[in-house]
Amino acid sequence: SGEVAELKDNINSMVKSLRETTLANQEQDWLKSNLARISGLMQGHRDLTVVAELVMNELAPLVGAQYGTFLLAEESASGPELRVVGGYGHKEIGRRHAFGDSLVGQAAVGRRPILVEETPAGYVTVSSSLGAAAPVALIVLPIISEDQVLGVIEMASLSRFTTVHRAFLEQLVETIGVNVNTIVANARTDALLAESQRLATELQMGQEELQRSNAELEEKAELLARQNHDIETKNREIEQARQELEDRAQQLALASKYKSEFLANMSHELRTPLNSLLILAQLLAQNPARNLTAKQVEYANVIHSAGTDLLQLINDILDLSKIEAGKMNLSLEPLPLRQLLDYVEATFRPLTTEKGLRFDVAVDPEVPTQLLMDEQRLRQVLRNLLSNAVKFTERGRVGLHVERIEKAGLPGAQGQPAIAFHVVDTGIGIAEENLSQIFDAFQQADGTTNRKYGGTGLGLSISREIATLFGGEIRAVSAVGKGSTFSLYLPIIEPAPGSVTRTTTDETGDGAGEPPSAAPTAAPAVPETDQSFDGHGRRLLVVESRPNGLLSQLAESVVADLTETHGPVLVATANDPASALEALGRDDYHCIVLDLGMRQDAAAEFLRMLDESPDLRELPVLAHHTRTLTRPQENLLQGRSDTQPLERLPSLDELRERITLHLSAQQPGDVLPLVQPSPDERPQTPDEPDTVLADRKVLVIDDDVRNVFALTNILELHGMRVLYAENGRKGIETLTHHEDVDLVLMDIMMPEMDGYAATAAIRKMPRFANLPIIAVTAKAMRGDREKALAAGASDYVTKPVNAEELLTRMQRWLDL
Repeated sequence: SGEVAELKDNINSMVKSLRETTLANQEQDWLKSNLARISGLMQGHRDLTVVAELVMNELAPLVGAQYGTFLLAEESASGPELRVVGGYGHKEIGRRHAFGDSLVGQAAVGRRPILVEETPAGYVTVSSSLGAAAPVALIVLPIISEDQVLGVIEMASLSRFTTVHRAFLEQLVETIGVNVNTIVANARTDALLAESQRLATELQMGQEELQRSNAELEEKAELLARQNHDIETKNREIEQARQELEDRAQQLALASKYKSEFLANMSHELRTPLNSLLILAQLLAQNPARNLTAKQVEYANVIHSAGTDLLQLINDILDLSKIEAGKMNLSLEPLPLRQLLDYVEATFRPLTTEKGLRFDVAVDPEVPTQLLMDEQRLRQVLRNLLSNAVKFTERGRVGLHVERIEKAGLPGAQGQPAIAFHVVDTGIGIAEENLSQIFDAFQQADGTTNRKYGGTGLGLSISREIATLFGGEIRAVSAVGKGSTFSLYLPIIEPAPGSVTRTTTDETGDGAGEPPSAAPTAAPAVPETDQSFDGHGRRLLVVESRPNGLLSQLAESVVADLTETHGPVLVATANDPASALEALGRDDYHCIVLDLGMRQDAAAEFLRMLDESPDLRELPVLAHHTRTLTRPQENLLQGRSDTQPLERLPSLDELRERITLHLSAQQPGDVLPLVQPSPDERPQTPDEPDTVLADRKVLVIDDDVRNVFALTNILELHGMRVLYAENGRKGIETLTHHEDVDLVLMDIMMPEMDGYAATAAIRKMPRFANLPIIAVTAKAMRGDREKALAAGASDYVTKPVNAEELLTRMQRWLDL
């Protein structure tokens, strides 16, 4: 106590102050010595990669870091970005980050260090052979020299960075910046020096050669001078011409780019309103509430048909653009020739029959039965040629003749055998002076404003380019008033032995995918020798592609209910028109149930066969369909329903009711035709909703209210609950407030946040990692699908949306 205590306190205070001073001096000595040491290590190096590895290997242990990355700034086409050139604890060299992207990009933009002292779990893992753990602290330091960001250093530690460590790092990056700047400057100097030396060497060699030439041609100096003058003049002219060619090439490339962008944007702008037009027209045509008159339904079908034609025009323009840009590829697969000819028959025989033309298809016996072709593109060419033939032929015939030609003289395929598709017509013909022009885009045989025949003149241009992609060509022979012959020549590429033939479904098919020859003949579901059927009962014929299909099962169910009260009823099934007609010729039938969605337009063929048989013309036909019908089908059904007993029944419940009425009637004519219900009798709800879609919640993210309106009507008809957001940002907000959403329909081109960004943001949210997201976009250019899937979309559907295709895909994802 007393003076001793005061002395003790003073001494202790001095000891503490001395200790703190000593520690501060030690830290400063450590900081300055390590700064000098690392700066010395970097001296003399000219390779940035070596410097980056050296810095990371020395720096990380000094500050107690276990994980680190050295990134250098580089210029790219999209702007400045950071590339990983060195690492500590990992080897992820080459990874890139744009300025402003992630913390390293933000540090480069903000030009200030970023310290994170509590990294979340799972942020990154520091591992060794003994174990792994998450770091505690993270620091990101920009490398700046002369007010220019040269790179970024990022380090992570299992312990917190001390104050002296942070001060050391902040001072060291300045030194590193000076060294990196010096290395970059030296590299530029070396490159310039090497180039200067190369030019000096070339100049010296040129001078020596010139001296030798001057020595040898001294007596011709005057002549040589004149020649040199002439050569210089020509060189200037050549250089000027070359520069002009380069300028024109750049202008053409720029014009091609602008054209592709214009077509892509125009496709979006046209398809967006067309999408709602087609969907709503289809909904009106289906008339689910039964509140439209037959004439109003016909108007809706006309609107849908006109919209489909407009869609085809858009597709033609895009096809032409893809071909000109070299972005259309062929997918060669084994194709049975019979399958192709069945498609031609099913597509064009209704059109020729409607116009009263004879339609012939002939195939030479030496033509291969199977080819290696892109079926879709080959169909497109034949469809264009045959459509033109039918359009420009008022009377006579249209024909397709297929033959094998050993020496067709095709460019690039000399001596190779070819297959020729000759499309012959007896139409108006083309003047000889116009034959060379009709294959140009937007050119027509009759291009006047008062022309009789419509069209854009794109079909032949697209067909010619597709033929060129195949390695073939199209030739035309025509005379005014005598018809035309368009011949498609393609080199024959036969499939390798043992290759598997791809089965396809026609656009009007039912999806069964069986080859044409696989369809079984008509066979009654109950044998005619069955004693329960004494020949005095009734017969019902079901015509559909699949044996024991949906309509057959429905008919059997109806018959089982009617047998006790109305006597025995035999149900027979036919799977193709010929078998059905054979069954009708063998026995008397009371009624026919027809599937309009049969493959290869077999339903239309069957109706034509009925129309050509006077004894069968009055037989009632109950036609069921669930898909949008083609124009030939619509025309045929419309014409037949005006003169014959044909009822179109999209609902299975209505079909069951009409089968019961027809089989219960005393005579087939006793059943009144189907009429629209009165307002008081209209059903208040549509048909039974799909069990997979019913009560499911779907979020529609689209900036076009017309599309939202159309999609909402379709989805609500199937019992779904629909939420709506007008852009990606609001879509994410809606999703966070409604986590019970079962599926998202995402438009791609939207303001503020487009579909790609919105999809990627949703995928980053763990609770929505497995949420089905279907991209619905009007963009139809190459690579758009891959880009949408890469962003995180589950599926991809283009506008105008096919309602059935969209619902099918939604069912598939919701059923997983």
